[in-house]
Amino acid sequence: MRLAEPQLEVAETAVSGVWVSRSWQKHLLTFLMVFGPGLIVMEADNDAGAVSTYMQAGGQYGLHLLWILIVLLPICYFVQEMVARLGIATGKGHAAMIYERFGKWWGHFSLFDLLVVNFLTLITEFAAISLALSAMGVSPYISVPVSALGLTLMVVTGSYLRWERIVIALCLMDLTWFALAYIVHPDWAAVARSTVAPGMPAGGITSSLIFLIIAIVGTTIAPWQLFFQQSCVAEKRLRFSDLKWARLDTLIGATFTVMVAGAMMLVGDFGYRHHIPFEDPAKLALALGPIAGNFVRNGVLLLMVNAAVLGTTAISLASAWAYGEVKGWEHSLHKKLWEAPGFYATYIACVGAAALIVLIPRVPLQLVIISVQVFAGLILPSAIIFLQLLLNDHDLLGEQWVNRPWNNVINWTIIAVLFALSLLLAAQVMLPKLFD
Repeated sequence: MRLAEPQLEVAETAVSGVWVSRSWQKHLLTFLMVFGPGLIVMEADNDAGAVSTYMQAGGQYGLHLLWILIVLLPICYFVQEMVARLGIATGKGHAAMIYERFGKWWGHFSLFDLLVVNFLTLITEFAAISLALSAMGVSPYISVPVSALGLTLMVVTGSYLRWERIVIALCLMDLTWFALAYIVHPDWAAVARSTVAPGMPAGGITSSLIFLIIAIVGTTIAPWQLFFQQSCVAEKRLRFSDLKWARLDTLIGATFTVMVAGAMMLVGDFGYRHHIPFEDPAKLALALGPIAGNFVRNGVLLLMVNAAVLGTTAISLASAWAYGEVKGWEHSLHKKLWEAPGFYATYIACVGAAALIVLIPRVPLQLVIISVQVFAGLILPSAIIFLQLLLNDHDLLGEQWVNRPWNNVINWTIIAVLFALSLLLAAQVMLPKLFD
């Protein structure tokens, strides 16, 4: 439902039968109606790969890399704010706008890259579900199919609002990371110092340190996030009168995500302080159990599953929305299964195929994970460049909503940094001895 610009002192909200007469009540209810896409797109990016990356940062280097998260916060916000603004202005998804403004060739290029890297990422999400629940004694042949079925049922109900409420609840479950961080009793004074003052680990600059820093930056913004949030904003049919609330939603999401990432580093740091070698989050959780207790052990494992579920539903929907937009199909969570069969079939196919691949014995999952890192890193700058060009299109947005000069300075700087880091990431993976 599009929100009408309030004109009267007494306004009726979108909740039937609810009337408010005070300005703050009207603003609060309007924000609650707009709230969702910004939080979801940010926190879903704290997926299984992000859990592994942040916990590895703490597990290998203690608190030394916490400061990077403060640097990443504005990058999270400024990129996704552009996406929200474009989605409100056009009422269309990112894939549709690339096809419309840049032509079929660039549209096919963008869509193909998105679908491939999304599918490879989905495989890593199900691999994390298998890994975490196997550590709790649940067979992958049970955990993976049940997770795939649950992810399908979340989406095919024909209600965007129902799906959004479920996913927001899953996002808020990540508050548990703060409890885990508190339980492991970090040195809070050292945490504060490491957050605001860049530090260097004892070993100095090494190849593995550079790789991990680039990986941390790479988890901040992924190509699917651009497509997902714009389609999500279009799905909610937001208007320019809602833009300030969409910006607040995005800022809250970015801040929450960075804070959760910091909590993951603190849990990893607990292993570092106890000289536990880091291999992966599941093994670290098992090693922490006898020291920190079963709540920490089981909490890390279950939060890995929660992260993978969040990532899977968001990434699969990004693919389904993008493909449906390009094909001209009905592509809305407001539609029933039989009203948008192609859209839902794409979502189900992505989830089901990724789950099946994880169940194949001896699949080289590590090779898939590395391929995802390289591929996502290489296509991210081009995806953001499309976004930046669209936000400077005066015919599309008009004079009021195009990027301002200061926007362009910030955004081109972000693009240049991401492009350089993406090239370094690709070079590091393909030439492991490059930085030695």
